[in-house]
Amino acid sequence: MSRGRVLVAMSGGVDSSVAALLLLQEGYQVIGATLNLWSYEGRQEPYNECCSLEVRVVAQQLGIVHHFIDEGDEFKKRVVDPFIADYLAGRTPSPCARCNRHVRFPKLLELAGQLGCEYLATGHHARIQHENGTYHLLQGHDPMKDQSYFLYALEQSQLERILFPVGDYRKEEVWEIARRHDLVSARKPESQDLCFLPHGDHARFLKERANGSLAPGEIVDAQGRVLGQHQGLAFYTVGQRKGLGLSTGEKVYITALDPVRNRLVVGSEEALYAGGLLADEVHFIALDELTHEERVEVKVRYRCRPTPATLHPDMDSRVQVLFDEPQRAITPGQIAVFYQAERVLGGGTIVRALTPDEARAYTPLASATPTE
Repeated sequence: MSRGRVLVAMSGGVDSSVAALLLLQEGYQVIGATLNLWSYEGRQEPYNECCSLEVRVVAQQLGIVHHFIDEGDEFKKRVVDPFIADYLAGRTPSPCARCNRHVRFPKLLELAGQLGCEYLATGHHARIQHENGTYHLLQGHDPMKDQSYFLYALEQSQLERILFPVGDYRKEEVWEIARRHDLVSARKPESQDLCFLPHGDHARFLKERANGSLAPGEIVDAQGRVLGQHQGLAFYTVGQRKGLGLSTGEKVYITALDPVRNRLVVGSEEALYAGGLLADEVHFIALDELTHEERVEVKVRYRCRPTPATLHPDMDSRVQVLFDEPQRAITPGQIAVFYQAERVLGGGTIVRALTPDEARAYTPLASATPTE
């Protein structure tokens, strides 16, 4: 007896292929779908390395119906254009999180409804917990492959309809399942690149699409003294040391990007450390808004360890994040995600770092009450 009808988002990779297989084994009626979000110029087929035509072979192996859905225009508008704009404005964006929030999950859930599917499943390494009428997002079982960071913006109405079949497995177990069933995806190397950046070459991508907006400018120290020239703000990020072309006699790092003056600001490694950060576009999974301080662990980029911090509500639905210990290279445009143990509380986009002095001097809003 069928447990229900589920749409599985398939890329042709091992995680989504095994997700579909596991659901079939559990008795679900499975339909596959692939969003075509971007096409590389000069390729033989109209799909990218991330989501190739090999997915059709996987669907045939599993004996399921499969659909290709073109969402290239929406992806360009909601992800690629803001990606370019962020770099030109001196920010370092997180396009995967933006895609999940504005394109991938909304479009796939819409398609699931059109195809009569109660659920949408993906190959993300994350888990969902239903407790007392509320859905919570949890980290995946494999800490090295956990992808909950990119899913912080999922909403209650979405989590109610989402399944993460591989979230309880370690990656090596997923590979073994794929090999045991001779899935073609078990022979496909895992892609680490952004789906719209061939070979991860974001500099070339920006040069081709910036319409002359990438202008050289000055490299200055904290006192404003000119030390050299940069080739365009979009080619640099906070914390970078190499590729600056400076001979100062000591190690210097990019500490800030100044788009107003088109300047790179450099300084010592000590100057990279922040006492906290300000985040906007904040979303909480099980809260309407933050009304009091919360103790959390925060990840300020995907590949970093969570660090203990305190969240404070700020004006205009923003939050202040105050670290227990100063953290290195807080980067505007990146995502800060807040955890309580294995549960994702929420996250937001980093506006700016708070210096250690700003963090020490921070005064919570009068309306905010501490957690008991």
